[in-house]
This record gives sequence, C-alpha cells and structure tokens, in this order.
Amino acid sequence: MPTVLAAVAVLVLAGIVAVGVTHLGYLHKGVRQSFVAWTLIAWAVFAVAVLVLRFVPRRASTWLVLGGAVVLGLAALSGPPNTSSDSARYAWDGIVQLHGLSPYLHVPTSHVLAGIRPDWLFGHPTSTAVPQYDGPTYCPGDRIQTGRDTVTNARLCTPINRPDVPTVYPPMAELWFALVRSVVPVTATYWPMQVAGLLVSLGVTVGLLAVLRRAGRAPWWAALWAWCPLVASEAVTNSHVDVLGAALATAGAVLVAFGRPIWGGIALGAATSTKLIPAIAFVPLLGRARGWLSALVGVVLFGVLYVPYVLSTGVQVLGYLPGYLSEEGYDDGSRFALLSPLLPGKAAIVAVLAVVLVAAVVAWRLADPARPWSAEVLLIGVTFFALTPRYPWYALLLIPFVVLSGRWEWLALGLAIALRQQWPSADAFRWWLVAAMGVILVVTVLRTPRSEWRRWADLLFRRRILAP
Repeated sequence: MPTVLAAVAVLVLAGIVAVGVTHLGYLHKGVRQSFVAWTLIAWAVFAVAVLVLRFVPRRASTWLVLGGAVVLGLAALSGPPNTSSDSARYAWDGIVQLHGLSPYLHVPTSHVLAGIRPDWLFGHPTSTAVPQYDGPTYCPGDRIQTGRDTVTNARLCTPINRPDVPTVYPPMAELWFALVRSVVPVTATYWPMQVAGLLVSLGVTVGLLAVLRRAGRAPWWAALWAWCPLVASEAVTNSHVDVLGAALATAGAVLVAFGRPIWGGIALGAATSTKLIPAIAFVPLLGRARGWLSALVGVVLFGVLYVPYVLSTGVQVLGYLPGYLSEEGYDDGSRFALLSPLLPGKAAIVAVLAVVLVAAVVAWRLADPARPWSAEVLLIGVTFFALTPRYPWYALLLIPFVVLSGRWEWLALGLAIALRQQWPSADAFRWWLVAAMGVILVVTVLRTPRSEWRRWADLLFRRRILAP
C-alpha cells in the first residue's frame, strides 16, 4: 500500500507541476497570487509524497525515486520558462560562441551580431504595450524586453534580459551553453536547455542514490532532490545553469570526501567557474590535507578556464558582473533583507561578511572530512540567510547537501526564497526567512541530543590538526 500511495502522490505532484507550467503563463503581477498558491500546493504534496515514501521497501523506493524524477522532469518540460528569461541569454551566448565570437565582447543589441540573430530571440518591433508584464515593454507575447540596435537604433524585441549589457556568466557556464547549443539547430528555442537541465538533474539523483547506498542510508532521502518542486522549476522549466554548478559542487565534495582530491578539485573548480557561489563548498573540506590539495587544483582550473576568454576579450571577461552586483544592491548594503533594516549602508556589508566568515570557521571546525555534508549545509544555508538572494535557483546548491546530511529542515529556506521571487515584498520576505530560520532552529534543537552538542563544542574549540 505505501508503494502505491507514494506512486500516486508523485503522479499528483507531476500533474500540479504540469498544470502550473502550461496554464499559469509567465510570472507577472496579475498572476502572482496564483503562483504563490501553486507553489504552496506543490510543496505540500511534495512533503506528503516523501513522507509516504519513507515506508516503501528500499528496492521499490529506489525505483520510485528514479521514476518520479523522470515523470516530474517531463512535467516540467511541458511548457516554456515561466518565471525567468535567463535561458534566453544562455541560448544567445551559445549561439554567439558557435560563430567564433566571445560572449563577453558584444552586447546582444550590437549591430556586429545582427547577422546571427535568430527570429525566435529577436522579434519584430511593435508599438503595442503589453500591460500584463511588470514594467514598460513594447513587445508582444513573451518577448518581454526591448533593446535598440547599436547602429540603426531599430527597436529589438527579445526575451533576453538586459539586452543592452554584456553577459554575466563565468567561463564554465559559457562552455556549457555552447555545448548544449552545438547539438541543435539555431531555430531550436528553449527546450535544449530544459532537456540539458533535466539530464543534469537526473544525474544528480543517480549520484545521490549511489552515495546514500554506500553510506547505508535509505534511498528515499534522494527524493528531497528528485521530487522537489524547486528543482523541477529551476533546473528544468527555467533551466538555470545553477543546476550544473550544484551537480559539480556535489560531485566535487563527494570525491574529496572519498579520497579523490584531484578529481574533486577539478569538479569544484568547474562548479566555481559555473556560478561563483559554489566556491564556499571548499571550506568544509579543508580539515584534511587532501582538502587543501583539492582547493589548489580548483583554483588552478578556475584560472585555466578563464585563459581563452581573457586572450580573446581582455578585462571585458568580467562582463556585467560589477553592474549586476550594483543592480542587486550588494555594493551599497541595501540587498540584505535581514540585516539592511538594522544596519545602514556599508555597515550591512561588513556585518554580512562577518556572519559568513564566522559560519565558514564553524563549518570548517565542525566538519567531518569523511562526511562533510552537515557542515556544507550549515555554511551554504547561513550564507544564503546573510545574502538573502531573491532568486530560488541559488538554492539548488543547497539541496543535494540537504539530502546527504539528512537535514531536511533546511528546505524551508529554499521555499522562502521561492516565495520571494513570486511575491516581491521585502517585508514578507523577512517574515518568510524568519519562519524558515525558526523551523531550522526548532528541528535542530529537537533532533540533537546533548552529547552531540558537547561533541560539537569540543570540535569547535579544540586544536585543529590536519589529517592526510
């Protein structure tokens, strides 16, 4: 009976995902309430499905996790991106590179690139406003951005966000975009990145199942990734490159923990060169000498990946990164939802850096080098609480380590960030974060015996000696 109920639950979840992707349309102010309701319903069914899965026999549980991941992934493929247009930029950067050009050299509206613009990315100009989208726009349908050709000044309709600035993505991400686009025609729209995201997501599921099996833990834990609505939405439907960064970071940490520091360093370096934030995954691994070796390998690979782009583009390889940090409020301290109201301007930046530094030291001291998963969750989670990103795809980095550590309560942080994107209220976001923090603290206190607290205190304050 539990097997049947779990199968039914994951099918219901897939149906909810498919209905949302096919019927809610693109996220805009007119449907925000519907998106919030859809997300809460999906997460509630997800929780029920995982709870039921706990009572399924191990062998059947493994197959249910895999089958559910495939079904949910196919449901997430049932429509175009619905909360973000980032994958349009991914496709464009890939197309540009396949024409032998650096993605950092020209903005999408550059007249130099006029001859390679596909129709599906650059529509015909129109003077008709589209009121259902937030902000001013002059393009119909899902072409939600406008730009001007740098020479002719002709209006360009495109789903590429910020079409008048260069790309923001690091080299490994750019190589990924070029690889995915190299096997499809230029007329292929969003689906190549979505399929690629699904394949990476399934790869993470298989990898998590393998690690859980090696550790002697129940396979149902992998469903926290495989069946998570956030993964379906951000890895597949909206196909964020963060799923690649999360996959590489998880693989790197596992390899280092299992005694493969060079391969682990390569994976972690590639993860950092996909999205910079996975660099924090190195810290809990530094309790052994092989962790430092992996960090050295990762830094070298990070630099090597930049070399071809630096040679072709020079300092412009930074792309829009400085502008993005300024736009998001990270340079003046206004971004931090929890600390900015308490501390003015630059003081909030100092406080955030201090919080992250303390979390890094604690994670390093408490980490078990052979099983650093809980320390990874602690550091990544606290970093997100401090930085308070407003985009849920960042949480993809956290979820695999939640699976490996069994610290399911930290999923509350992912839900809080997902709600922030759909309901962009700073005050509401603070309450969601506080609620998530409350869940994490209460569950941690209830599940942790006194002996474990004493062990943590001993690890935190005793002298640290590096092991091989």
